[in-house]
Amino acid sequence: MSEATKTPATAAPPRRVVTGLDADGRSCVQIDGPAKTVIWSTKELPADNSGDADTGGGRFRFPTSGADFVFSDFPPRGGGGSFMHATDTLDFLVVVFGEVTLITETGETLLKAGDVLVDRGVMHGWRNDSDLPCRIVNVLLPAHPVGPGATVAGELDH
Repeated sequence: MSEATKTPATAAPPRRVVTGLDADGRSCVQIDGPAKTVIWSTKELPADNSGDADTGGGRFRFPTSGADFVFSDFPPRGGGGSFMHATDTLDFLVVVFGEVTLITETGETLLKAGDVLVDRGVMHGWRNDSDLPCRIVNVLLPAHPVGPGATVAGELDH
């Protein structure tokens, strides 16, 4: 086994990025730091995306209602982005390889392989500015709308 494929005995926790709304009701990144074992938790579905409480770090439990588990690929150099949109979902996202820029109404956050994102249905978009493709995996759960957006009709093809 090569050095590149060995798993470290201990690894730093993944980076956790959580979106929300700022004091003016605009989408933003509210939390950006190391994750705990439970990255985000909700007591019910549809999830309540309002408020600004950090619900990560609790006990692990299995969900009891429906979810979608998907992946999206972003081609290099801006070839696979999306327009600004919001969804009526709570999304748990992991960057598997590459990097992608999360765009909110208040700024941009570069997410790299191993980073995790909790998107609480706020206005956002995606862009890959690198020379390499990016893949994300995403679990989507029904949630009450938050902010001015609503679920975009149809599918987004990344």
